Amino acid sequence: MARGRAAGYDEQRETILAQAGLLFARRGYPATSMNQVAEACGLSKPTLYHYYKDKYTLLVSIAEAHVSRLDAIVSEVWAGEMPPEARMRELILRLVREYATAQSAHRVLTEDVRFLEPEDRQRVLDKERAVVRGFARAVAALRPDLQDTLMGMPLTMLLFGMINWMFTWMKPDGPLDYEDMAPVVADLFLGGLSAVRLPDAARRPVDVPIADSDSDTDPAPTG
Repeated sequence: MARGRAAGYDEQRETILAQAGLLFARRGYPATSMNQVAEACGLSKPTLYHYYKDKYTLLVSIAEAHVSRLDAIVSEVWAGEMPPEARMRELILRLVREYATAQSAHRVLTEDVRFLEPEDRQRVLDKERAVVRGFARAVAALRPDLQDTLMGMPLTMLLFGMINWMFTWMKPDGPLDYEDMAPVVADLFLGGLSAVRLPDAARRPVDVPIADSDSDTDPAPTG
């Protein structure tokens, strides 16, 4: 008889992925060892190998799980019936919410995907492209006149530029959070600067910088 998994097996795998994601995001994938992952999880190295056979498997799992969640969000939003502007706002809100709780995974996806083997990298990139296509469809629904021009995809990528790199300058303990900023991104994209409505949090006196001016992050768009 096959031996079943112990209770909590899946939860432990998720904990390991979360800790590995934090380390990869802070130190970089090449500079992180399985010993460090095991220590961060409070596990012995042999126990860690019981859940993941090597560091590369962790990288694949983090990148693929994150992009799969993004792909699922886009599919869920498109499955619902809503006007074009409402759909675009929902897409932006749902993606920003996901990034708020997956900053390490997102950094791994954008910075460490180059370490994936070609087959694994292609699978991850295909899902990324599916996410982009979902947003491009939403842009086209808002501006049908752009469907036969070269502007649809550049506009989509400009939108992703606002969303994807928010984690590089938003301070976790700052006066504005991701829930505040998602409608601002939507307002700015849909109506320009004059259409931006101030979040309630932005009306308070600011004692804490919204962005970290001392950050050494040098974000660059992914391909």
